[in-house]
Amino acid sequence: MPILETIDLRKTYQRGGQESEALRGVSITIERGEFVTMMGPSGSGKSTFLHLAGALDRATSGRVLVDGHALTTMDDASLSRFRRTRLGFVFQFFNLLPTLTAVENVALPLLLEGESLPKVTKKARELLASMGIGHRADHKPTELSGGEMQRVAIARALIGDPALVLADEPTGNLDSNTGTQVLELLREATRKRNLTLLMVTHDPRAAAYGSRLVKVRDGRVESDVPVASEDRAKLAG
Repeated sequence: MPILETIDLRKTYQRGGQESEALRGVSITIERGEFVTMMGPSGSGKSTFLHLAGALDRATSGRVLVDGHALTTMDDASLSRFRRTRLGFVFQFFNLLPTLTAVENVALPLLLEGESLPKVTKKARELLASMGIGHRADHKPTELSGGEMQRVAIARALIGDPALVLADEPTGNLDSNTGTQVLELLREATRKRNLTLLMVTHDPRAAAYGSRLVKVRDGRVESDVPVASEDRAKLAG
């Protein structure tokens, strides 16, 4: 069973009294363990697709299935719980809670599900250590660098053992060296944990880290191809 499947996915917005089609019939299947990158120019529909796949927005028509669950038929309460328990998110601007320490930010999703504090804290510290920042676990976001904050965000995305991790321009707010470290970390986490990862990016260098590249333009899939090692070198420039 695919981890993510979209069927004739469409999204239309009302803007200034006129309709704007962000997605125009996108059908994609992503299997377990794949690291798929999605590229396209601004306004191509890639972020809209990510939001629909992550149950952050609702499609105008079509279907979204994650791990066999039809998101398009769920009510709001079911979608909210599905996001917390089955999906992981990594955002460009980290979205960490400033009043919480790194370990508290990572632990929060499981605490909201009622799991015990000692068990969750132990798991959160182990995850942070695996990200190379165990020594920063008790620091708040304002005391961390951009790269450290993104590592915390990745740990938070992974703590619930999600079916699917969605990354929205995860290196867009980082310098090139730190961005490379984060991309290496994502690729390694995908391999070691058999994660399924969909990453939206406008950066060809970032796109080269995936095993498959989907290009979108004007709300449609323009191409969908595996990324071989020689292609990675070309993408990375």
